Amino acid sequence: MAVVSMRDVVILGSTGSIGTQAIDVVRRNPDRFRVVGLGAGGGSIELLAEQAIELRPEVIAVARATAVSDLQLALYAQAQRRGFARGDYAVPKIITGPDASTELAGWPCDVVLNGITGSIGLAPTLAALRAGRILALANKESLIAGAPLVKAAAAPGQIVPVDSEHSALAQCLRSGAHAEVARLVITASGGPFRGRSRDELADVTPAQALAHPTWEMGPVITVNSATLVNKALEVIEAHLLFDIPYEAIEVVVHPQSIVHSMVTFVDGSTICQASPPDMRLPIALGLSWPDRVPGVAPACTWSSPTSWEFLPLDEQAFPAIRLARAAGLAGGTAPAVYNAANEECVTAFLAGHLPFLSIIDTVDRVLSEHEPVKVGGVDDVLAAEQWARTRARELAGVIAGTVPAAWSGNA
Repeated sequence: MAVVSMRDVVILGSTGSIGTQAIDVVRRNPDRFRVVGLGAGGGSIELLAEQAIELRPEVIAVARATAVSDLQLALYAQAQRRGFARGDYAVPKIITGPDASTELAGWPCDVVLNGITGSIGLAPTLAALRAGRILALANKESLIAGAPLVKAAAAPGQIVPVDSEHSALAQCLRSGAHAEVARLVITASGGPFRGRSRDELADVTPAQALAHPTWEMGPVITVNSATLVNKALEVIEAHLLFDIPYEAIEVVVHPQSIVHSMVTFVDGSTICQASPPDMRLPIALGLSWPDRVPGVAPACTWSSPTSWEFLPLDEQAFPAIRLARAAGLAGGTAPAVYNAANEECVTAFLAGHLPFLSIIDTVDRVLSEHEPVKVGGVDDVLAAEQWARTRARELAGVIAGTVPAAWSGNA
């Protein structure tokens, strides 16, 4: 039997969906993984303290500096509940502030799992790559927004995708050489509104958009799945990860979410990766790549009748993917603007200030007004994102009939 080497892991976004599932993988495989660092925003202090007491990391990073005293109290309270005698529990090193996750990403370890949501994950992504760590990337926004910077910082094979679709593509691509690839086929569940026309989406509510039929995710990602922005971002990510032209990347609707993506090769054969929807599988593979971890999730069973559907994408009802291709082809700061404008529009939609269809319509408007510039550094990305957020808020305010005081343009 092959000897399994222990990997030291830093988990960024430990209290979120990806982070908690990663900790479950670690918990089930103590002979393979050891958590040396946990990073979180600071909104779930009790959970972060529970994780720290269980895993005993060397360091904890908290973005919200005001949460430190609460975290220390929670750590001691959790330690007492776990039976530590007074004075027996040594509090880990705690680093705080907006750059805490970036500092943690460079901490000595083997693998950094970036499970942060949003483009705020860019600086930690770059820090992990520059420190020479394997980057298990669940934060697609950092690659999309800062693509030239991330690709320049990454050594070959240093980034391992954790999104289920890109993990599937990486597994399928083991079946052939890059020159043999004809197409990447990314599957989409279709979200809660699969089959609806554009007119039928006019009155969608936040509650309806948050009712995903397959996956349990955070609110922003869930709404992105309803608009198919999440899939649109995955098209850009697939292009960047695997160096396949946009015209050779296809999206197909697969409601069962069993086939997570496929690769078609030049000889006409298609290889797919199939498994019941469980994010622990791509997370475990991201932490252990290129090796597999036994028994992570249930496999497909073939003892009962099974049917899988594959349906064409309705780009008229769901134009997000078309817009993403255009942003990706424009390059420079355009993908960052696409992502940032969408984040602002989703926030407005969830707050009841923007109709569902206006999410993508507003992103389209913001993109049409943007002149992409070459990304030479993080400041270029941040400036483009700030402009996109401001403009998206302005346009959303006009649609809602509450023009922000800062608005000075013509909508």
